[in-house]
Amino acid sequence: MRIGGLCAALLLLANVPAAAQQDYREAEIDRRAMLDRLGIADTRPGADGFNRQAPNAANYDEAQAGNPSLPPLLAIADGRPVTSAAMWRRERRPQIVALFDREVYGRVPATAPRIAWKLVKEERTTEAGMPVIKRWLEGTADNRAWPRASAVIQLRYTIPANVKRAVPLILSFGFPEGFRFPGPPRPPEPGPTPGEQLLANGFGYGVIVANSVQADNGGELDSGVIGISLRGARRGPEDWGVLRAWAWGADRAFDALAMDKRIDTRRIGIEGLSRYGKAALVTMAYNPRFAIGFVGSSGAGGAALYRRNFGERIGNLAAGGEYHWFAGNFLKYAGPKTEFDLPVDAHMLIALAAPRPIFIGAGTVETGDGWVDPRGNFLAALAASPVWELLGKPGLSTTTFPPELVPATEGTIAWRQHRGGHNNRDNWPAFIRFARAQFGIR
Repeated sequence: MRIGGLCAALLLLANVPAAAQQDYREAEIDRRAMLDRLGIADTRPGADGFNRQAPNAANYDEAQAGNPSLPPLLAIADGRPVTSAAMWRRERRPQIVALFDREVYGRVPATAPRIAWKLVKEERTTEAGMPVIKRWLEGTADNRAWPRASAVIQLRYTIPANVKRAVPLILSFGFPEGFRFPGPPRPPEPGPTPGEQLLANGFGYGVIVANSVQADNGGELDSGVIGISLRGARRGPEDWGVLRAWAWGADRAFDALAMDKRIDTRRIGIEGLSRYGKAALVTMAYNPRFAIGFVGSSGAGGAALYRRNFGERIGNLAAGGEYHWFAGNFLKYAGPKTEFDLPVDAHMLIALAAPRPIFIGAGTVETGDGWVDPRGNFLAALAASPVWELLGKPGLSTTTFPPELVPATEGTIAWRQHRGGHNNRDNWPAFIRFARAQFGIR
């Protein structure tokens, strides 16, 4: 039955390019090898976001979303309440990290490769009406222990040229230069780009190419930094997935940025949209050197609560196009177990960023961002707020879901819902104002 299901799925690939078909085959073979290892026949289907008449059609009705209770955030595993910042740091936070390691994102192994950075190109030019320095770096992974896999991390950044003190910088997960999505050419977005906005406000900006750390493909887990670390073996149930690898890559990019004395390492932030929004949140959770986060439309597996029935579901995350983002153990919760069996939820992931500032945003359901459950993102941020308060910082500045375009940015957790659909573009101005206030930039 399972072999027949695989064959049926492959029939759907008849009009897909040969290389993509091969990637799909390899990913499905890898996913099913993990299912076999877990003793699971298959995972449940996720929500169908295309057919409104399907039995598993995605729900966008708030009345049907549910109001489930969440795993306790401020209670030690033995039931004791967390009553101090010391208890959070020494006992509860490590417990939560261990749960996400084991059940959701996987552990970074001791065999993760060292990265050697080199400057490829530097250019002095003008941008946003000011002189700037642009730098292109490459970070080559040491693959001597397993030469069949390789990774060269691509990092580029831009900083103002004529400044007297080190500048803050926002690093984004992104794409190679010159990359564009398939289809006819698109006109440029109106107004200044995010990079130009950052420069005009005293920031530098950078991009790490996520796929240069690890391909976004379960069929390529034998390459990239995961492939190097596995030394030719398949992943075990607790080994790192691609989201954790991207977050690890961002931390290595921080190492490279820290070598430039013109960058203020106390004020480097991380930004991402959609799957890269998930990666930005995982980066904030695991890598305390990042001073601020901008998490856009991250949805399930990111800032949205798993336990709400709205938009994307855990079955989607466990399917062939996304399962590789997570540790193998995560597939259990779309198989014999459900999201209600997860010992964690998104509020606990957000809380791992405390007490640092974090800006979480999304578009609206009506403008096409319902798949990521905007309200579920807000509710998770609200449920995480008590940790900021325990650590002496204000959490969200409201307990009521704000109207569209009304920013809730007075606390250390910020929220804003824009009307631009699935993008971060419409929230960049609000995020920059928030970051300036948090960094004390006047």
